[in-house]
Amino acid sequence: MTLSRFLSTVAVASFCWWAALTAVAADAPSLKLEKGDRVIIVGNTFAERMQYFGNFEALLQSRFPELELVVRNLGWSADEISLRPRSASFADHGHKLADHQPHVIIACFGFNESFAGEAGLEKFEKDLEKFLRSPQNIDQFTSNRGNWDGSPEAKKEDSPLKNLRQIVLVSPIAHENLKKASLPDGSKNNANLKLYTEVMKKVAEKNGVPFVDLFTPSLAAMESAAKPLTINGVHLNNEGDAAVAVMLDKGLFGDRPATKADMTKLLAEVNEKNLQFFYDYRAVNGFYIYGGRKNPFGTVNFPAEFAKLRKMIANRDQRVWAVAQGKEVPATIDDSNTGEFTKIETNFKAPITVLPPTEALKTFTVADGYELNVFASEVEFPDLANPVQFCFDAKGRLWVVTMPSYPMYLPGTPVNDKILILEDTNGDGRADKQTVFADKLHLPTGIELGDGGCYVCVQPNVMFLKDTNGDDVADVREYVLHGFDSADSHHSISAATWDQGGAMYFQEGTFHHSQIETPYGPTRLANAGVFRYEPRTAKLDVFVSYGFANPWGHIIDSWGQNFVADASGGANYYGTAFSGDVDYPNKHGGLKQFLAKQWRPTAGCELVSNRHFPEEAQGNYLLNNCIGFQGVLQYKMREDGSGFSADPLEPLLKSSDLSFRPVDIEFGPDGALYICDWFNPLVGHMQHSVRDPNRDSKHGRIYRLTYTKKPLLTPVKIAGEPIPQLLSLLASEPEERTRYRVRTELRGRDTKDVIAETEKWVASLDKNDPNLQHHLTEALWIHQQHDVVNEEFLKTVLRSSEPKARAAATRVLCYWSDRVKEPLKLLQVQVNDEHPRVRLEAVRALSFFDSQEAIDIASESLLHDQDDYLKYTFEETLKTLERRVKK
Repeated sequence: MTLSRFLSTVAVASFCWWAALTAVAADAPSLKLEKGDRVIIVGNTFAERMQYFGNFEALLQSRFPELELVVRNLGWSADEISLRPRSASFADHGHKLADHQPHVIIACFGFNESFAGEAGLEKFEKDLEKFLRSPQNIDQFTSNRGNWDGSPEAKKEDSPLKNLRQIVLVSPIAHENLKKASLPDGSKNNANLKLYTEVMKKVAEKNGVPFVDLFTPSLAAMESAAKPLTINGVHLNNEGDAAVAVMLDKGLFGDRPATKADMTKLLAEVNEKNLQFFYDYRAVNGFYIYGGRKNPFGTVNFPAEFAKLRKMIANRDQRVWAVAQGKEVPATIDDSNTGEFTKIETNFKAPITVLPPTEALKTFTVADGYELNVFASEVEFPDLANPVQFCFDAKGRLWVVTMPSYPMYLPGTPVNDKILILEDTNGDGRADKQTVFADKLHLPTGIELGDGGCYVCVQPNVMFLKDTNGDDVADVREYVLHGFDSADSHHSISAATWDQGGAMYFQEGTFHHSQIETPYGPTRLANAGVFRYEPRTAKLDVFVSYGFANPWGHIIDSWGQNFVADASGGANYYGTAFSGDVDYPNKHGGLKQFLAKQWRPTAGCELVSNRHFPEEAQGNYLLNNCIGFQGVLQYKMREDGSGFSADPLEPLLKSSDLSFRPVDIEFGPDGALYICDWFNPLVGHMQHSVRDPNRDSKHGRIYRLTYTKKPLLTPVKIAGEPIPQLLSLLASEPEERTRYRVRTELRGRDTKDVIAETEKWVASLDKNDPNLQHHLTEALWIHQQHDVVNEEFLKTVLRSSEPKARAAATRVLCYWSDRVKEPLKLLQVQVNDEHPRVRLEAVRALSFFDSQEAIDIASESLLHDQDDYLKYTFEETLKTLERRVKK
């Protein structure tokens, strides 16, 4: 691709932004580069996403091919100039600003700071001044405070940044109005972004440094573009990044000269270099490489691995320069000069026998009346290696994410983790067809289907993948969330699941410091918790901020109540009680468990809601355990005041095969229980080297448990069914997993059609139906799924005769509180409800406010009987509200 063609691909509907850009850039000092300069990019998600697309660097290298520039992107989602949370000892891995010895720093800040509004302008200006005086202070990573501590100025002879010649300040881009009812229009954000851009310009002029205003031209481009330039209003898509790259290039250097480079090839080389650098900069298992769990195993293999990786990156720099200069490069990259790995000897002395699946079945003991078979294994499907999470689609097919690249990327070995679709086409209970939906992924730890595709947790990001041509192969891949920490691949975002109202949950463990930008401001979490994500609105919140070790299980019952399993300690919690709001970096205090731990560690949980299983099993809590006792535990759930308790029963199954590692569990459309076996004789980072040769990366099984005394279910048709038929299934099908898949299908249909048909369905419901109140709650959840606030209908369910429905509606009120009239008055009624669970939900919901009135209303709950959960949630809500009111 020629330069002219490259530039034409980023054209937008109107080029009025060129004049605005020229006017802004004309008065600013220009950036001067010299041969061999090291150009370091720092900043927020705008900066981070630049490396995924490569457009700006391709323009930069093609403009100055003879200078052989070294470009490194240290952008990090949601970074602020004075707040850059990182996991412990992150700075010791060689990626402090000073370690890169920059000649030029391109600093992209202001977006996250802008949510402080006018009140934050003074602090932002001071932080910019401090940064320009002492840019090395940005290396003082922190999790809960500002960075600046009055360090010496950078220009002293002994400064780690003594080679630094220039700093460039780059403003935030504008907030695009995507004209979607569920997304903010950006007007409020743009008013603030304009103010912060003006402050950046003022500080740049005062200090005589180059400044590029991207806000003004990007706003003009967004207003005139024929297609969206962002994915959510604030984060650029590839076309938007390419367009803004042109703006940044012109703002820094003016009109472009001719180039000899083939831009398509140059872009590919830049992206390959950036990918390898990303594996280094955002190294998975950082807490073992440089943090608090650094151990003898890591000190053996990590130095050689990263020395090799950094030489590989240098090799790719050479290729970038060559292509920028119009030269040909070999098709295959030669990394023969990058050194060898350290040979790792195993410390795992026990004999290892990998049993074939048919033989492995003989190691299982199953509860009376049940039968186990192998649904799929690596024998028939070699791609089924280290499966880690799965889910069924509306067609009854099983989607599985595999993770043979566990525990982390090995430099020079391309990653190739996959998403598989497994099908049983002849109904014999065994998969006979595989489709690779996506490959070349790195450590996917969670998956859920929705919105016509699937969401996949691929640390440190969440991706959305979609098939647009019907061949069941993803042809759209988009990073929709990033900034999740990758300090420990065991503790990374995982256990994805939907609630009935259209929010997706996933969670991470301790050691992690995550921060994610959203159109509503940054979301931050330190040392474990559960995230709640609404794809339709682009809202991401922390659902639970708690001192978990490593939560790797989350299930929601048929009335919307959450249960969270913490893997490492084997703890299990009733989620409503500690899911009230807290402000970062605060966390909830210790909460009691709803069952007594028998074993640890656990991974994956499920609730029995399934006619194929025996009546006495209905409502039971199922929990995988993967070390020591290796099988599926079972507990009898019971209502207990505002919450729940559970008692142990006979396990459903257990295995004597030490390689059996159950990590996920879900009921299928046929009523059978499916168990995901990650399969590995050797687990754990601390016990063995991450490169121990006995770690398995070739095996994986999916087991299927049936009850022999009752018939299997006939899977209902869901995919493609008319909306009225789908709604009828919500009422006629008692299985929660069936309704789960029906909701997923409904969320992909046109909102107007769904809501219109839902209103008809509600009107047609039999008033004498014993399940009427659940049907009405389902209808309320449909409104929430589609982000259609119906206050009158909400009030109807808030006054339901069924307390579980009133509790569910109170949760909906919590998330609609910014769009209903007088939410506190509605919550005051719920706080005084006769049922303790409704009161619990109301007290929880009040934690999302910030007034003395909310405190007073929450205190009314004390007029009623208290139990442990009510006391706990009230105390936690009071702590949050009192902190806010005192500010």
